[in-house]
Amino acid sequence: MGSGPSRRNAQALVVLLLAATAPMAVHAIDVDVGDFVPAPEGTTAGLLYYQHAERDRLYAQGRQAAADPRLVSDVGIARLVHYTKIGGFAFAPQILLPFGRLDAGRDTAALGRTSGVGDIILAAPFWPVNDAASRTYLGIAPYLYLPTGSHDRNRALNLGENRWKFDLQAGFVKGLTDRWYVDLTGDVMFHGKNDDYGGTGVTLRQKPLYQGQAYLRYQFTPGANIFAGLSQTWGGETRVGGVDSGDAPRQRKASIGGSWFIRPTTQLLVSFGRDLHVDNGFRENARVNVRLLQVF
Repeated sequence: MGSGPSRRNAQALVVLLLAATAPMAVHAIDVDVGDFVPAPEGTTAGLLYYQHAERDRLYAQGRQAAADPRLVSDVGIARLVHYTKIGGFAFAPQILLPFGRLDAGRDTAALGRTSGVGDIILAAPFWPVNDAASRTYLGIAPYLYLPTGSHDRNRALNLGENRWKFDLQAGFVKGLTDRWYVDLTGDVMFHGKNDDYGGTGVTLRQKPLYQGQAYLRYQFTPGANIFAGLSQTWGGETRVGGVDSGDAPRQRKASIGGSWFIRPTTQLLVSFGRDLHVDNGFRENARVNVRLLQVF
């Protein structure tokens, strides 16, 4: 009976070491409420994100490991967006640059810590449906990740992934009443290979990762709201050196928050969230997101 938990714990730690080498990689693209409502043509906006997350549980195949893990991340993202029109459609080319630090502790302290910049992201969302009169919006957003971030195969934690990624996201926003809105988003992420993974430089491959997100928000005024959201991921199993890892995260999480314009051209968004379920890898017990948006 004593050997069973030991085996499960060992398996969990193996999954951890595989998953935690690129903890930002297991996530698809999270959206904020209103992201798929385009701004007027000619608008340029700069956004600065800060995300703090703490993880103190580790799972393998849906079972909690008998370890005392800890992984804390502090990640920022600088984003520049310009809204225009092409062929009669609203179009918003943009560039994103992640940066930050990752810090492991307690039983997983051997993973160490790292800081630096992540992979540059290029995006070009457009809106086949942009009907302000009926408060109905449908946007399609392709994202391309460039392998430009900090990456060292001898480090367990990296902000860069040393691989190309492509994400195709669709978002639908509908005003249910004058004040109630629903935001629905789905996406699929495709991964290129990382051929310099781990201390021996083996090849990491990953299956497509799917995510669905839903928000319900209430607009007190045109410039202030509160919201609650749910998110679910599927797929995303990795294959390392030709061996399947069986590490699909299958993550479910919830968040609540609000946003308001603190000045006519400056918006502040704050949200709090946590994971409700994780099959493999770290589970977030607390996350705080802060976003500052400035319209130029």
